[in-house]
Amino acid sequence: MEKARISKSGVPYLYFGKGDPLVLIHGLGEVKEGWSNQYELADEFELVIPDLRGHGDCTKTDGISIPNFAQDIIGLLKELEIENAHILGLSMGGAVAQEIYHQAPNLCRSLTLVSTFHYFPKILKQLLFNNRREKFEYVRAAGKQTEYLAHIALYSWNKNMIDTFSHSFRPKHLIFLKSLKTCLEVNNRSLLPLIKIPTLIIGGQYDSVLPVWIQACMHRLIPHSEFVIMRNTGHLAKLEAKDRFNQQLRRFLNQHRTAV
Repeated sequence: MEKARISKSGVPYLYFGKGDPLVLIHGLGEVKEGWSNQYELADEFELVIPDLRGHGDCTKTDGISIPNFAQDIIGLLKELEIENAHILGLSMGGAVAQEIYHQAPNLCRSLTLVSTFHYFPKILKQLLFNNRREKFEYVRAAGKQTEYLAHIALYSWNKNMIDTFSHSFRPKHLIFLKSLKTCLEVNNRSLLPLIKIPTLIIGGQYDSVLPVWIQACMHRLIPHSEFVIMRNTGHLAKLEAKDRFNQQLRRFLNQHRTAV
């Protein structure tokens, strides 16, 4: 395994494997190492796995926004001289993936949007986030935020899975709140019908963070998109159903390989 590199703009990233480039974009409060279950994809794909601004080892903390997250990754791909890549984003990372397509559609070979969102109407913001903020502040003060968030994000509430979650979820409180705020500002309702590249949408059957009906709405908006529901998983199918999740990725990505 290669050690993390740092881009010219200060983005830490992992870069290894062979084949078509595949960018893996983590979610809110996560780190690049949270994709460790997907490292095996390096046997078929050239993996590019960055830390988003303010997350993980990235020391850039100004300008926390979905557009800036996307610009950082676009700049990284240009630095690596990658002309065209498969873009995969989980949760907040899915919003970043959509923004990459918005800013640089020619850079995207395909999109994989996992347990993510495209828009939050006011009532949904209240339901999914605002009602939980007071509870989150309480458990953070008690030093139990990781356990609390694991119980929200995971369907499998066993010690091994929570320990695995703790490895990939390392939120920095102020960055977490700023990032959450920028998520609530996303509105891609007019963008999704314009997406012209192969798109796979994955939802978790028991996702209580971003319920699967949100991804179903996205599927209806994106022409010719494919929609898969991962059974018996919560928000993080990449952890809870590693083999099934990776199998779905290989199947979809191999259908849309760059012509040799």
